[in-house]
Amino acid sequence: MKIKCSLTRCTGYDYEKVYEALSESIENLGGFAPYIAKGERVLLKVNLVMKKRPEEAATTHPVFVKALATLLLEYGTEVLIGDSPGGPFISSLMNSVYSGTGMSQVSKETGARLNVNYNSCTKDNPDGFIMKHLTLTDMINDVDKVISVAKLKAHAMMTFTGAVKNMFGMVPGLSKAEYHLNMPNYEHFADMLIDVCLCCKPVLSFMDGIVSMEGNGPTAGDPVNTNVILASESPYHLDQAACGIIDLSTDDVPVLKRLKARGIIGEIGDIDFAGGSIEEFYNKDFKISRGSSLFDVQDSNLPGFIKTFVGRCLQTRPHINLGLCVGCGICKDACPANIIDINAGKKAVINYKKCIRCYCCQELCPQKAVKMHRPTLAKLLKI
Repeated sequence: MKIKCSLTRCTGYDYEKVYEALSESIENLGGFAPYIAKGERVLLKVNLVMKKRPEEAATTHPVFVKALATLLLEYGTEVLIGDSPGGPFISSLMNSVYSGTGMSQVSKETGARLNVNYNSCTKDNPDGFIMKHLTLTDMINDVDKVISVAKLKAHAMMTFTGAVKNMFGMVPGLSKAEYHLNMPNYEHFADMLIDVCLCCKPVLSFMDGIVSMEGNGPTAGDPVNTNVILASESPYHLDQAACGIIDLSTDDVPVLKRLKARGIIGEIGDIDFAGGSIEEFYNKDFKISRGSSLFDVQDSNLPGFIKTFVGRCLQTRPHINLGLCVGCGICKDACPANIIDINAGKKAVINYKKCIRCYCCQELCPQKAVKMHRPTLAKLLKI
């Protein structure tokens, strides 16, 4: 049986338009009933990567969340809104994130609750490929069902971030650093992301592609109108569809490549599309950061001198724009490899010899002072 995926046009964040488009998306999937029972507690796992204004396109837009929460409440469920961004998973940080991203207002206007459970738990994950046990935020135990509510964005490390990677937010903030440090190889990291998603088992996945982020994503890129809401019963096929829209093949995206190798997805033609088609929303000009590449050799058995050559001459690396850096130290605290210092001039300095190319510094810099530097040789070779 083919997996269902809905593509619905929506231009802008007028509430009525978003509500109508999401209603159509849900109808295209057969309604809520096949996936959620009335009276159940549902977590909307939104993307709140950091405190960002909605118009910056780094987080799931509050109007999108408000409309979806309202539809679920009208259907007869209880709704919890939550995420665990980078940094300490504590009330003071989350209150700031909830307020800055518009989620506090969504809660006030709809009656949906914001997660305030900052404990963690351990879950067995028998379906995991490399992660048979996971540490997750305890909010997963406060609900009956999980819905992934992602944002369509380019991603410096993993090329693309969508419904699958959105579930990485179920791992408590500071624990994410351990995963980055222990899995610098992009293929292993992709397998871990898939394992987290398999453990959390989202019953539905929605993607805010009304305004997406291209370029230096997931937080420092540029907003771009893509005018689409995606929805599916499968987060894996939803990401495959989204990548088709922005002209990325399976081999371009580490998560999709591993999904196909593991037999979780097949060809994009295997998806049963409703509402619209890939061709209707196709955007060949969508800009992608080239942070990840085929030259992912950090965890390989190649000789050290080859790793050094590739690292210096071919792999994209984070670069500090000293004119924008204010020496706040957020990148230093976020670095899993602990190789960033703040110098006497109050500027961040990276030890590139030990950099694992996780780009956490770029992802969490509030000043957008960390850019992706692509070596000249890589540009000449077009890799």
